Amino acid sequence: MPGPGRGREPGAAGSRTPGTEGAEHVTTAPLGDGTRAVRAGLPEPVKNRPTLPGPVFASHFHLPGEVDGPYTYARDNNPTWTLLERAIGELEAPRAGAGESAEVPETVVFASGMAAVSAVLLSQVSAGDTVVLPDDGYQVLPLVREQLQAYGIRVRTAPTAGDAQLEVLDGARLLWIESPSNPGLDVCDIRRLAEAAHAGGALVAVDNTLATPLGQRPLELGADFAVASGTKGLSGHGDLLLGYVACRTPELAGRIQHWRKIVGAIPGPMEAWLAHRSLATLQLRTHRQWANALAVAEALAARADVSGLRYPGLPGDLSHKTATGQMHGYGSVVSFTLADRGHAERFLRALTLVEDATSFGGVRSTAERRGRWGGDAVPEGFIRFSAGAEDTEDLVADVLRALGRAAATEGPASGH
Repeated sequence: MPGPGRGREPGAAGSRTPGTEGAEHVTTAPLGDGTRAVRAGLPEPVKNRPTLPGPVFASHFHLPGEVDGPYTYARDNNPTWTLLERAIGELEAPRAGAGESAEVPETVVFASGMAAVSAVLLSQVSAGDTVVLPDDGYQVLPLVREQLQAYGIRVRTAPTAGDAQLEVLDGARLLWIESPSNPGLDVCDIRRLAEAAHAGGALVAVDNTLATPLGQRPLELGADFAVASGTKGLSGHGDLLLGYVACRTPELAGRIQHWRKIVGAIPGPMEAWLAHRSLATLQLRTHRQWANALAVAEALAARADVSGLRYPGLPGDLSHKTATGQMHGYGSVVSFTLADRGHAERFLRALTLVEDATSFGGVRSTAERRGRWGGDAVPEGFIRFSAGAEDTEDLVADVLRALGRAAATEGPASGH
């Protein structure tokens, strides 16, 4: 059964990335996720140079004579992006068979997750095409839908649960999947949806933000694009904005790169370097976060004042069977509902180890009442909780203590 830490992957191998001589680390020996994360994207070692070269700050590069080579102008490419794109591609690469080399998908990094989302949607479809979106995904998707429709693109929506998007695929040019969904944590059968979409001539993109490449590899499940906000679990420290698209074919990647050139939604070299540095601890962080999320979910399951509990790692969760069939880890996010807005706000105020913040996937636990944004179809007492890397016993104790305080008083609870 898939789960955190299960399965060992072949080491990344493939063609050489321009500007990173010897970067491919060709090997067919099976490597674990921790080893892959620590080594991802590193160039061949050079005497007296750092293992991970520092960020390259440049708006232009020395370019005498003919316009050639990998680096000409910094809106098009940067050596720091090249190493990060290689690293993410290695982690998103589909599993290779025994004795085979992993083919590393081309990856394109962006200034934010939404820049990556927009690049896929707006580079692959045009007026008259049909796009299928989830109706329970990230809260900015309704704004994306409005923009697509303004460009003459038809949009259909359906829930994530029950593979409902299958019912509205006919004639679509692109299927957008978000699994697990944010914030409801429903899961769909990505492989089944991808096969159906491809049979009808549609491309498939999967938002993999909640799972991270260690928790789920959409390209392995048949998707054409694996898209994510690197702001969240990938970088994991709550100190940068980043997005990326890993592409099944070089042709698809070329269209994504062309779109990035046109709109200029490029990451800064410092952000790219910080994200690459953070990959070395990705397995350590995610495994602690997944364990903490499961422990919090199990504690919440025993509470009479908690309803609507969702976490794909719980055996009784509606999505557990599907998630177990395609995920290697169930993620750091737990969702649940308290009686009303006041109850939820008292709970949040009573927490001492958990930040009230809107992001997720970081080393410090966060939680928020999602209804305060107005963009999600959730109850007023709905909580999205992201487990960090704190000691499990401390985190669970803090959550239970805050729930107790929230239930015991109608007035403001003490705490941060």
